[in-house]
Amino acid sequence: METHKKIRVLHIVQSPGGVERYIKMLLKYMDHNKYENILIGSYEYKNKNYIGLVDGFTNVDMVRSISFTKDFKAILKVRKLIKKYNPDLLYLHSSKAGAIGRIANIGLHKRCIYNPHGWAFNIRGNKIAQFIFIIIEKILAFFCDAIICISKAEEESALSKKICSKEKIRVIYNGIDISEYKADFGKLSRKALGITDTAYVVGMVGRLSKQKAPEIFVKAAKLIKKQIPEAFFLMVGDGADKDKIKHLISESGLEDSFYISGWVSHPLAYIQLFDVAVLLSRWEGFGLVLPEYMLANKPIIATRVDAIPEIITDKVNGLLVTVDDYEDVAKNVMLIYKDKQLRESLTSKNKHTVFEKFNIERVAREHELLFKELAK
Repeated sequence: METHKKIRVLHIVQSPGGVERYIKMLLKYMDHNKYENILIGSYEYKNKNYIGLVDGFTNVDMVRSISFTKDFKAILKVRKLIKKYNPDLLYLHSSKAGAIGRIANIGLHKRCIYNPHGWAFNIRGNKIAQFIFIIIEKILAFFCDAIICISKAEEESALSKKICSKEKIRVIYNGIDISEYKADFGKLSRKALGITDTAYVVGMVGRLSKQKAPEIFVKAAKLIKKQIPEAFFLMVGDGADKDKIKHLISESGLEDSFYISGWVSHPLAYIQLFDVAVLLSRWEGFGLVLPEYMLANKPIIATRVDAIPEIITDKVNGLLVTVDDYEDVAKNVMLIYKDKQLRESLTSKNKHTVFEKFNIERVAREHELLFKELAK
């Protein structure tokens, strides 16, 4: 019987959080009879979390901030590992690993795929930093064979900045692990979080950082509480702005109506407690939590920015609001609260949409087609 050699894919990643969730789901659903996966991760990645998912694992000291000494050492180490593992394909995840991996591969000529998981130059803020990121991405685009964008908005952004040709880009929409949602997460109860049975729970999942605009959530909560005395607000996540957000909650007199979970491994257990789910991102490459909201059958309010309108169509499967407009957020929460018919209309096709468009198994199959094409 003829045997076929497995395609060896060397994944390189620095960024934790959502990127790690993506990688673990992707590895879980790839065909392990056809692909051999090896992971090189920063020290925030733990070998024990990849048992059964990868055929090899190595940590390299990669940091998010620019450090010429550490970055140079990381490039040399990654270059040695590329030679050691001799992969058929490199798959580089996020901008820092994307830069280190592409530079390390110069002269080694391994076929290379880069997935920024959201362009760094789309982060709102420092214009000089944005300009530098654009220049870096333009230069390094020459050193990979394909760039995966997680939404059409990400593709359009790359093309508008002339990062690379359209032919080099492959759009593979994000997905979630539907089987994970069916798992038993301990059936988290409202009582365990100090939420009454009669409370109207407005919830948000996301890092407590500038991108997710947690302070806008708190400002909206203050207005909502005046109109819905039994309202309760649940923030699922952790981040650099946690103390600042806690102070704002206290200033707003909402301490008894707020619960911040901190980092959790299974946000879906918390989402099930929501009456309405919000995502108030100032920029968003995809918004992986939106399909999770949809699968949990929750009415959604989200900002009209970047990739979000590709997932949420206003007044069809959610309500879209203007970035940073907390009054608009509060107004739309009230619309959903008061109108049962609207709630049912917004959630009627959500589960079907997730199964059809945002299933991680579809993401894995599309990756395999690309891997097969490039490994020829």
